[in-house]
Amino acid sequence: MKVKDKNFIPYLGEDDIKDKVLTLAAQINKDYLGAKPLFIAILNGSFIFAADLMKEISLECEISFIKLSSYTEMASSGSVKELIGINENIFNRDIIIVEDIVDTGNTMKSVIDEFKNRGVKSVEVVTLLVKPEALVNTVELKYVGFEIPNKFVVGYGLDYDGFGRNSKAIYQLSS
Repeated sequence: MKVKDKNFIPYLGEDDIKDKVLTLAAQINKDYLGAKPLFIAILNGSFIFAADLMKEISLECEISFIKLSSYTEMASSGSVKELIGINENIFNRDIIIVEDIVDTGNTMKSVIDEFKNRGVKSVEVVTLLVKPEALVNTVELKYVGFEIPNKFVVGYGLDYDGFGRNSKAIYQLSS
């Protein structure tokens, strides 16, 4: 697959992703039985994962969205800028952050710290992908779909400079 000026090869297929989403949702349904969590999806990348995950959540819950930016093209800018904030009252709420990918951990650390400062009851993260080799911040990730190598990926919501999100599978940058 070609996205802009880069070539990508198949990495995770649609069926593998579907199976993992079902597994993650089942664990969240079990862990939060009797609770009313607020899911916070981080835009833009998590929108497909969040939609598929929410279809499998059987809990009484809410979902909201925040938009953050820490990337330009294929490299992390090193800083996180909140573009669209949250309007719901999150004080004393169980929060589940929905993220597409955690690589450096900068974004997650920033978001988790912000929620803790606002007095949430609990905050957990569900991420489809994590790059353990790329982590520079220690963040607790309770629900992880796949651990992947420190290579650039696109598809299933993940992008290269805004393009390539609209694939049912995930592709890795060709060497």
